[in-house]
Amino acid sequence: MDVLISAPDLSDALASDRPPVVLDVRWKLGGPPGHGEYLRGHIPGAVYVDLETELSTHGEPTDGRHPLPTAEALQASARRWGIDEGDTVVVYDGEGNLSSARAWWLLRWAGVADVRILDGALPAWIAAGRLLATDDVSPAPGSVTLTPGALPTIGADEAGSFGGVLLDARAGERFRGETEPVDPKAGHIPGAVSAPTTGNLAADGRFLEPAALRARFAAVGADGGRPVAAYCGSGVTAAHEVAALAIVGIDAALYPGSWSQWSNLDLPVATGA
Repeated sequence: MDVLISAPDLSDALASDRPPVVLDVRWKLGGPPGHGEYLRGHIPGAVYVDLETELSTHGEPTDGRHPLPTAEALQASARRWGIDEGDTVVVYDGEGNLSSARAWWLLRWAGVADVRILDGALPAWIAAGRLLATDDVSPAPGSVTLTPGALPTIGADEAGSFGGVLLDARAGERFRGETEPVDPKAGHIPGAVSAPTTGNLAADGRFLEPAALRARFAAVGADGGRPVAAYCGSGVTAAHEVAALAIVGIDAALYPGSWSQWSNLDLPVATGA
């Protein structure tokens, strides 16, 4: 699958007869919400997407911090964003695409065939000399029909007994159990290996070249020869890991509940490297 689009290619696509739907998914753990940043400058025509209310739902701590939205809720949001059947969708955020990858994964999981991540996110658009808009875009409602299940997921039981390579996309110090700023327990799922999401990116916020990504994942055992799954704190940045693996042709499952679910359950915890 094609995962990325460059800023110049997006600019050309926006000038075409059928421009893509562009989604601005700026979000940071703990806030503030990204809508204010969106209003200060976004790609012309881009629709703001709220990760907390549109790309996740909320329940008990044992569900994790960002459970997947229901199919009905996600479809209602996608139609609010103006997505019709057959549309190409492009997602981006303020830096690195660590939050917008959640929208990429959700829409691909829900059956939208062509979803791209703007490589380098908004800084790449600005660096390419493209203009920003400050309006609050509200498109005509779309008509897309979503059917979840196009990408694989695993639950806590499968994560605990995963027979392939289980990647932990959080920072290394959280994996090792040296610190845990958000969740009730420190450490990682036994058997997981550390592969922080930030390692997918070059200094300019773009994804590493495919050869470098392939070598990075091969070094932790994810070379395509065994099943691969990924988790993070709450299933957000792990979607970035799944995208990086897709760039090099490796299919990976997502554990949506991730550590925020696992650490709220009576399950074993490992620490150290």
